[in-house]
Amino acid sequence: MRPVGILGGMGPEATILLMQKVLEAVPARDDADHIPLIVHQNPQVPSRISALIDGAGDDPGPVLERMTHDLERAGAQALAMPCNTAHHYAGAVRAASDLPFLDMLALTTAALSAKGARRIGMLASPAVRQVGIFAPHFESAGLVPVWTQDEAEMLAIIRSVKAGAQTGPLEPRLAALAQGMLRDGADHLLVACTELSLLTQALGPAEGWTDSLDCLVTGITVFARGDDEAALS
Repeated sequence: MRPVGILGGMGPEATILLMQKVLEAVPARDDADHIPLIVHQNPQVPSRISALIDGAGDDPGPVLERMTHDLERAGAQALAMPCNTAHHYAGAVRAASDLPFLDMLALTTAALSAKGARRIGMLASPAVRQVGIFAPHFESAGLVPVWTQDEAEMLAIIRSVKAGAQTGPLEPRLAALAQGMLRDGADHLLVACTELSLLTQALGPAEGWTDSLDCLVTGITVFARGDDEAALS
């Protein structure tokens, strides 16, 4: 199998969750059956929220470029980044290496289209809306984002997860935001923040929502096993 390099640490728990999901995605009978991951768990990547929402702090791009070089030298044959907001800087990753980049946004858009979703309730950092991270993908696929009317609450939940808060009290708060977007016309929910991937049990039956982290897991497993080139951007 082909090893995949993970630009991780944004946040650390989300990267660990990705690794766990990749582990569970393989029906292994022995260690050697599992997918090789080379994980750069770097919590020191400058805050995407600070850079994109607050307009302060350092540019994450140069740090992501250095991580890309590290992963390439370590033997990665493709790259993946389990952070939706950090895909604003995906150009820096692509420019730093000729390795294929498994684009979580493209993989997610394809999954939503395959499900027949059209109006997508965005469980995402306000930065995702503000800089239009999903916009080119959604426009090309005819998808329409539906945003929460309470971005301050969404951001507070995300920051609480990053701070290590217990997830139990956060789940009903996220569920309330999700219900609001459904009332506003969303026909499907998208977990588009990997911090919120830790709270998906608040969202009800899995048929009603998609987690971008799961879409990336699928892309990683497809590439690593060499089953299909569709995982590549």
